[in-house]
Amino acid sequence: MSTGLPTNVISSFDAQVKQAYQASGTVRRTVRVKSGVVGSTHRFPKIGKGQATPRVPQTDVVPMGIAHTSATATLTDWNAAEYTDIFNQAKVNYSEQAQLASIIANATGRREDQLIIDAMDAAGTSLTVATSIGGANTNYNTTKAREAKKLLDAKNVPSGERYYLGHTNNLHGLLGDTTATSSDFNTIHALVNGQIDTWMGFKHIWIGDYDEGGLALSGAVRKNFAYHGGGMGAVGLAVGIDHRTEVNYIPEKTSWLANGLFSAGAAIIDAEGLVELDCTES
Repeated sequence: MSTGLPTNVISSFDAQVKQAYQASGTVRRTVRVKSGVVGSTHRFPKIGKGQATPRVPQTDVVPMGIAHTSATATLTDWNAAEYTDIFNQAKVNYSEQAQLASIIANATGRREDQLIIDAMDAAGTSLTVATSIGGANTNYNTTKAREAKKLLDAKNVPSGERYYLGHTNNLHGLLGDTTATSSDFNTIHALVNGQIDTWMGFKHIWIGDYDEGGLALSGAVRKNFAYHGGGMGAVGLAVGIDHRTEVNYIPEKTSWLANGLFSAGAAIIDAEGLVELDCTES
């Protein structure tokens, strides 16, 4: 087989990976993203609160002394590589190119999710919904969601673009809560398709088990997170090298090396916009 590979074939493979990544990426679309970062770290700026003071005639005004701080995301580099004769299609009866593109995209997409999850897990937020809320040792339920909403409301977190990141096992718990599934309380069709999208003002994101770690499970207790997302949200993702692919012929292997790569880091910009929910899985 020729060691030369047409540029348009490489471009086609990269396009397939990008398309698959866009379909498989889960958490990135919910957080603040800074692209094109140069260097190994990125600082997300945070401006503190101010408080008005009484005006006293003929005296100097009193500055509010607003604090300017930042949250630092440290970028790490990642590869998802595989040796293969991906373009020798005559020997297989399926599109190995498409299969490998999907595998690479899913691997890099999960890793990016994990960077964000790890930042949430390490944030040490003071806003916590214990597993006892809504009943002793309970899974995710309406009471827990209401408590998370109350904690964010008390911190004056905007009601728009609130997200809930949970495990599918915790979705199973919520589907057992009549308040969430009965048409007497809402108009969603949770029992028709087994999914709950928006509930208690949160847009729900559900993920399963990740080989990368996923949402932490300690014994039977799973950490879920509710947070303020979007362009001015509490969670930031800094991207140095966005998801892309390389395809190179390696003579020593007599194979093509397809590699998906990216460089990114995540940080919690404002812990007051992040709630940890502890859910006991049965």
